Amino acid sequence: MLVANFKFIQEQIADAAARSGRRAEEITLVAVSKTHSPEAILEAVDAGQLIFGENRVQEARAKMPLLPSRLRWHLLGHLQSNKIRQALPLFERIHAIDTLALARDANRIAGELGLFPKVFLEVNVAGESSKFGFSPDTLRAAMEELLTLDRVGIDGLMTLPPFAPEAEASRKYFAALRELRDALSSEFRVPLPELSMGMSGDFPVAIEEGATFVRIGTALFGERRGKAWKPMEPEME
Repeated sequence: MLVANFKFIQEQIADAAARSGRRAEEITLVAVSKTHSPEAILEAVDAGQLIFGENRVQEARAKMPLLPSRLRWHLLGHLQSNKIRQALPLFERIHAIDTLALARDANRIAGELGLFPKVFLEVNVAGESSKFGFSPDTLRAAMEELLTLDRVGIDGLMTLPPFAPEAEASRKYFAALRELRDALSSEFRVPLPELSMGMSGDFPVAIEEGATFVRIGTALFGERRGKAWKPMEPEME
């Protein structure tokens, strides 16, 4: 089942990329493996997937030693400031830097650890009170300082649109993120090449609107059955 899901996702990515005048190779699939077991992740690896996304630092830290070292890991969920020091050595990319204060802390700790993390700036395009992220206006106001941070490399922007039963309802939010990226890139004369947007229910639309990273869990792993995988060690603050 997972192999078939993987192939179908690859076909959908290729089709959506073609509709937007791009190549499938320009789109990075991040398999959302949060709460899935190492065995399920290994099944995805056997299908050809090497990039995985986790939401919680503790869960990822417990899984990584159980899996091949060649896998690449992205942090997708909200990053608490007290988890930065644990997260930076583990993840190739951080998808959700959502405040200037968090970016400052990440930059400082990266300097202490000798790291140069790659990050996305999360934008709450729809202005939902239940979600994290910069508003477009606060991001524009913060950009000048963000670009002075000498350790944190800003790859681009990320968003989570409001839940909608129809994928097409998300298009305006994806388009708004792309337009914001283009405006900031022009205004501050800085490349922001990546857009992290689109999940299982709407990733073809996200790709049509410029996504370069899509975050897909359910469409790959299927609906969860039974208990979610949890690390044996207790959560440490």
